[in-house]
Amino acid sequence: MSKTRVWFYCLLAGTAYSLSVCNLIDGFPWGLFAWVALLPLHRVLIDATPGRAFLRGWLTGFLAFIGTMYWVVTAMHLYGKVPLPVSIVLMLVLAGYLGLYVGLYAWGFIRLEQRWAAAAWIAAPCLWVSLEYVRTHAFSGLPWGLLGYSQFQWLPLIQISNVTGVYGVSFLIVLVNVSLFLLFRWMLSDNPQKLPWIPLASAVAAVLGVWLYGLGQLPLPPSDNLTVGVVQANIDQAHKWDTAYRKETLKRYRRLTETVGPKSDLILWPEAATPFMFEQEPDYRSLVTGMTQKAGVPLVFGSPALRRQSDGTPYLLNSAYLLSPSGDITGRYDKQHLVPFGEYIPLERMLFFLDKLVVGIGDFQPGPGPTLLSFARGPDRRQTRFGVAICFEVIFPDLVRRLTREGADFLVTITNDAWFGDTVAPHQHFGMVVFRAVENRMAFARAANTGVSGLIDPTGRILTATPVYTEHSVIGSIPLSTPSTFYTQFGDVFAWVCVIMALFLLSFARLVYRPSAVDTRFSTRRKGARHA
Repeated sequence: MSKTRVWFYCLLAGTAYSLSVCNLIDGFPWGLFAWVALLPLHRVLIDATPGRAFLRGWLTGFLAFIGTMYWVVTAMHLYGKVPLPVSIVLMLVLAGYLGLYVGLYAWGFIRLEQRWAAAAWIAAPCLWVSLEYVRTHAFSGLPWGLLGYSQFQWLPLIQISNVTGVYGVSFLIVLVNVSLFLLFRWMLSDNPQKLPWIPLASAVAAVLGVWLYGLGQLPLPPSDNLTVGVVQANIDQAHKWDTAYRKETLKRYRRLTETVGPKSDLILWPEAATPFMFEQEPDYRSLVTGMTQKAGVPLVFGSPALRRQSDGTPYLLNSAYLLSPSGDITGRYDKQHLVPFGEYIPLERMLFFLDKLVVGIGDFQPGPGPTLLSFARGPDRRQTRFGVAICFEVIFPDLVRRLTREGADFLVTITNDAWFGDTVAPHQHFGMVVFRAVENRMAFARAANTGVSGLIDPTGRILTATPVYTEHSVIGSIPLSTPSTFYTQFGDVFAWVCVIMALFLLSFARLVYRPSAVDTRFSTRRKGARHA
């Protein structure tokens, strides 16, 4: 295959992948591209050596993650004040790193195709899920744009996540892609072998089984409801910490809070909503407690907290506070999973120059772990418990699962997505919350400074969602529930099964090596090239 065609197919696959995970709430269902996104990649793997397969897979992943993660340039250049060329280079480095996972998938797939072709169709989705799982945890983890997230709008299809996590949906998509590839290769072959009916029948059965399971999960049993008022103040990131805008920011929060206060059981503000450290500045603190007292409703909001080490060294916590209707602090959750290069610098001694290069990197420390907040409501003053995921944390399935297992009745996520600018990232971020709701069968309330804010029920149904970059307040009811899903109780069992299966099949393929049709054609062509 010519280099031009290789580049074309890799670009086609990368574009389809990035479009599928764009997660726009309204408009064209881009997630449909996911079901065929890997076909061009598999096309360029035919007759490739494992080394070439890795390079072609890496190129596909590199192009895919440029389209998926391009907003990194906006965050670093516009708000981190990193020079534009440096921001672009750093984004390309990140895309290159993420592309390695697709390269490893391509390498593993072609090894199986050439050594044990009969097992390649089932090993491929296991290998893909294994690599997604590694990406979720390696080097602090970056599970942004996992393939399964492309289906956040298709509720019957994603209910399987309450057993498998998002990885089960990724598995299904790759299984369909590989089965279609085998079918098309059979149809276009000059000397067609046996119809690959086992992979095709398995893919059809899996899709139907998952869909029927999902339909059975969609009805919600009767439950108690909680009315939540969500405030989206739309504070420009450039002015957020400017002291000259403090009063204007608080006026906006007061105005929006008054629209939802009297009708709500709980009011929700975004991450770092207060343009000051809540515990450190009593004059401004009194303004916030006054709003809470006037509303007569508990308030959840984000604000940095200042603490000191035993030697007096100061550090910050990214915290979510719960105020009672009287304005007292009744609970605080400190963010556990910090954003590397945003809230702290990994390997700080080696990368000492970054705090001079990037504006706004904080000296934050992680919180102690899962913490539930609670408040009394109703005439009987019954306690209602909830977990909070701050910003980046909500993209980690296991972290949210551990919050849920503590005994939450519902979940909250607060974020400041102004860093993303006017890109697709806020929509991608919101789509991931849908999966966290489904995995734990628990409703989510989300407050984002610039959007998307909204409410999601335990089946992943979006009850309300705000447009981005608008000043908004919404009020709605979410059902309360008790965690009972397989995923909540046992975690990433499915992902680990995929890891074990992938390692077993790749290892066993070396022992049962039988030249496949693909391998034979490759060997013949290579010999012919040597004689020529």
